[in-house]
Amino acid sequence: MATLLRIDASSRGDYSVSKTLGKQFTAEWEKNNVGGKVITHDTTQEKLPFVDLPWIGGAYTPVEKQSEQQQAAIKVSDDLVDELLAADELLITTPMYNFSIPASLKAWIDHVVRLNRTFTPDYKGLVKTKKAWIIMASGGEYGPGAYAEGYNMATTYLKQILGFIGITDVEIILAGNTSGIDQGTTTLPEYVSKHADEVVSAAK
Repeated sequence: MATLLRIDASSRGDYSVSKTLGKQFTAEWEKNNVGGKVITHDTTQEKLPFVDLPWIGGAYTPVEKQSEQQQAAIKVSDDLVDELLAADELLITTPMYNFSIPASLKAWIDHVVRLNRTFTPDYKGLVKTKKAWIIMASGGEYGPGAYAEGYNMATTYLKQILGFIGITDVEIILAGNTSGIDQGTTTLPEYVSKHADEVVSAAK
């Protein structure tokens, strides 16, 4: 039975382009993986703690020597890492903020990129997740050939960090020019419909 781990990172909730496309992807994935399991985290709602001193202590201290504070801090990370290691496939849905990713998504990344858990001391990835998809929404256009393509640090970073922990098969779906929704030149359903075929095809 296949498991899909979905990480949402948009603060727009039901008005989010990336999250709406992610739901379409998930629905199609479930059709093609009957009996499969989907685990979803909304990083904006769960408000994951950022890495702090107790977390660092917990990550680098043997379990038997950890303080209660360190144990509590690192448990969040341990649980998230366990989920990632058990997942067959990964879906990240996120907006682009100032050419990069939201802080809430970075918090999840910082929890799952762990020495001796998801990468080795000689920088070999330990995550065996077979495939990852990134659905990224942005107000402007940052796709291949676009004027602002070079400003897109978000997808470059995500591919790099996923590859670092062992996930090298990464497909990116860019949903650019979403500003038209806010400006009233299109609607969320109209905009999403233009990307539906690409999302459904990726999920098959």
